[in-house]
Amino acid sequence: MKTIGMLGGMSWESTTSYYKALNLGVKDALGGLHSAKICMISVDFAEIETLQHQGDWPQTAKLLTEAAKSVEAAGADFLLICTNTMHKVADHIASNLSIPILHIADATADQLKHDKITRVGLLGTQFTMEQNFYKGRLTNKHNIEVLIPEPNERARVHDIIYNQLCQGIINGEARAEFINIIERMFEKGAQAIVLGCTEIALLVEPQHTTVPLYDTTQIHAQAAVKLALTK
Repeated sequence: MKTIGMLGGMSWESTTSYYKALNLGVKDALGGLHSAKICMISVDFAEIETLQHQGDWPQTAKLLTEAAKSVEAAGADFLLICTNTMHKVADHIASNLSIPILHIADATADQLKHDKITRVGLLGTQFTMEQNFYKGRLTNKHNIEVLIPEPNERARVHDIIYNQLCQGIINGEARAEFINIIERMFEKGAQAIVLGCTEIALLVEPQHTTVPLYDTTQIHAQAAVKLALTK
C-alpha cells in the first residue's frame, strides 16, 4: 500500500471528511483492521485565508510548498491538496516536489466522464468559480462545459463557505439558498452540480435535491484510495 500525503487544514472541517473517507475506503477494499497509510501536515487556515483575500497567491504557494515538502519528507508517495481553491497554486507546489499530486479537478472530471456528464454547474469559493485554474482545467483538459451562478449568488455562496461552513456552522436557511442556486443551474442546462469546495458537502447532501451532486471531497478521496492500492 502506498502512503497518501495530505495537505490539510483548509479548513480542518473538510480535512476530517478526507481522513474518514480515506480510511473507510481502505477498510472497504481490504477488510479487517486495515486502514490508510497517511502522512499529513495541517496548516493554520487563518493565515491562508488572509492571504487569499489579499490576493497574495505567491505567498500562499510558498507556505503550502514548504508544508508539502514536509509531507514528502515524511514518506508520502503522492500528495492530496485537500481543498479545491488552493489548487490555484498546485503547479507551483508540484514543481518543487518529486512525488506526484493527485489533482482534485482531474479526479472529478474522470468521474464525470465515466458517467457521461459533459455540462456541469460549479459551486465553490469565488476564486474557484470565477478564476480559470479550476473550470479552465475541466474545460480545456477534459472537454466539460462549466456553468457558474450569477454574481450575487456567487458572492453569497462564498460568504456562506467562509463565515459558516469553514467554522462548522450548518443551518437550514443556508442549505435552502444553496438548493435554489443548484436548481437554477440545473434549469439552465447543467446535467449535474460539482460541489467544488470541500466544505459544501457538509451542508448539501444528495437527499436534499433531485439534481445529481458530485462531492469533490469524496471523489478525490476515492481516487486516492484507488491509487494507494494500485501495485
